[in-house]
Amino acid sequence: MREDAESLDIRDVTANWVNAEVLARQIEERIKALADLSDTPLFFGRLDYLHAPGADQAEGAYGERFYIGRRHVHDHDGDPMVIDWRAPVSQPFYRASKKDPMDVSLRRRFGYTRGDITAYEDEHLSDPAEAARTSKLLQQEIERPRVGPMRDIVATIQPEQDEIVRSGLGGTVCVQGGPGTGKTAVGLHRVAYLLYAHRERLARTGTLVIGPNRSFLHYIEQVLPALGELTVQQATVDDLVAKGVEVRGTDTAPAAVIKGDARMAEVLRRAVYAHVTMPTEPIVVVRGSRRWRVPAYELEVIVGELLDRGIRYGAAREALPQRIAHAVLVQMERSGEAPDDRVQDSVARNAAVKAAVKQVWPPVDPAKLVLRLLTDADFLAVHADGILTDDEQKTIGWAKAVRSVKAAKWSPADAVLIDEATDLVQRTHSLGHVVLDEAQDLSPMQYRAVGRRCTTGSATVLGDLAQGTTPWATRSWDEALSHLGKSDGVIEELTAGFRVPTDVITYASRLLPHIAPGLAPVASVRENPGFFAIRQVTDTGDVVAACEELLRNEGSTGLIAADARVPALAEALTAAGIGYLSPGEETTAETRLTLVPASLAKGLEYDYVVLDEPQAVVDGEPDERTGLRRLYVALTRAVSGLIVTHTAPLPPQLT
Repeated sequence: MREDAESLDIRDVTANWVNAEVLARQIEERIKALADLSDTPLFFGRLDYLHAPGADQAEGAYGERFYIGRRHVHDHDGDPMVIDWRAPVSQPFYRASKKDPMDVSLRRRFGYTRGDITAYEDEHLSDPAEAARTSKLLQQEIERPRVGPMRDIVATIQPEQDEIVRSGLGGTVCVQGGPGTGKTAVGLHRVAYLLYAHRERLARTGTLVIGPNRSFLHYIEQVLPALGELTVQQATVDDLVAKGVEVRGTDTAPAAVIKGDARMAEVLRRAVYAHVTMPTEPIVVVRGSRRWRVPAYELEVIVGELLDRGIRYGAAREALPQRIAHAVLVQMERSGEAPDDRVQDSVARNAAVKAAVKQVWPPVDPAKLVLRLLTDADFLAVHADGILTDDEQKTIGWAKAVRSVKAAKWSPADAVLIDEATDLVQRTHSLGHVVLDEAQDLSPMQYRAVGRRCTTGSATVLGDLAQGTTPWATRSWDEALSHLGKSDGVIEELTAGFRVPTDVITYASRLLPHIAPGLAPVASVRENPGFFAIRQVTDTGDVVAACEELLRNEGSTGLIAADARVPALAEALTAAGIGYLSPGEETTAETRLTLVPASLAKGLEYDYVVLDEPQAVVDGEPDERTGLRRLYVALTRAVSGLIVTHTAPLPPQLT
């Protein structure tokens, strides 16, 4: 199929060079999408139907056989050899069971090692004599060692995951899932499914995956290309909002919480529209020998109508000169003239009209507006009156004056405020679908920023309330969806754990009553309980020894520690001659250890983990609850085994 695409000759099939360029680009993307993956098979399953799908079963139609794979594959005649996992006919591979065989007589799973078939396993779903059983190949695939970036799960999607993956484009879905429940994979595979089912629409409107940090995005970036989807954008919330200013500063936790509060949206709205002043003088437009006068009271009505319509500040400002020009044209028509649209445009560009618009509805620079709010206490007090208390206003105010927008040391929360103000002036472009991962850590204002990117589209929201590690972490998904502008979103919960071993998740779940009392613990479905040990050590040398022990196993190893302890551990690893990577960097056969600051551990996974000094992880956060949530994240990054090392006593919530 790739060779066919490479051999296409388009020299005589396009009308002009523009069409030729577009077609060449499309063919180039097609060739990229058909790239071979040496360790990834073209198919992983087979379905034998009792009857041909769609045929009248009463007529006794013979069944059909389909091979299920990551991509659609056809032969030289165009006949299908492998059916895309997203096709409707593939759905029973994930959902059929002994209770509901979905007209499937046999489901076969293939086992692979580095791309070669090494095993297969059959289930005769319509045979009442065969008992239901757990798939060994499915279990092995789930427990296979993790080396390199995140991989797709098309061979192991579970029925409850498949329902979310195949949910429609029109609705927003929020997925609450504990560690290892596959929520990130579900979100990415839902994007792949939607691109398959609604390709033309999403090609026009665009799709976006939003992750918590660059390391996380690098970790997941190969999943969609492996499924043939190359057009999905990836970004962090900071990437989205920091386009107008350079982020160089930080906020105290109390200041960040207030700046991230949804109340700031009303403060900004007041500040933006406060620039509008009601006209007190008439406008006199001179055209030739005639003078046309629009009185102040009529101008006041025009301005009032624009304010009442609630349209964007910038759109209203652009409409104002046309509304004034229309009032002039009405007078012209009453006097017997017959002006047309060209005359109205000319009047709208008249110097007197432009001067009046500038005075009544002046332009607003969003960054300058936010800078004034943060540096001018009186200006903030006027627009935050009745919204923020005096203490809250002092908390977010800057102590020193700043010369200009470029000289300001903007924080991430400030950039979100500027993005909000920018949207008040000019509408933000909306995409067709947005996936928001690790959503529990966003502030209300950040939710609003994401929601602006999908006002006319839908969203997939992924997260775990127990893993909220910011002081402003959301308290409930209903609240989060409200700030996102998707109050009608459906909330789904994944409770089956596929990644974290039983002993590890059981230990980590001791923290749940202290960090998220309403959540049920994740129930691990792994047969292997995993390796788990708690060791009291004397120094970093013992931590390094634990890493060396785990590196003797196959797969990746992560050393997770409080951010402040990372330099000392890095020095100890270097002294011991052990190479290590930073989060997001791809492991190799020679280097399989990653040194991970606890603040960057979210969303990552390793076969084996050494967690250094749990109490230091807790102490590294602004408050104990946030620290315990950070510890919960760190404890649940292991796929096969975990060693907890400590010199200080363990947090009492764990003992």
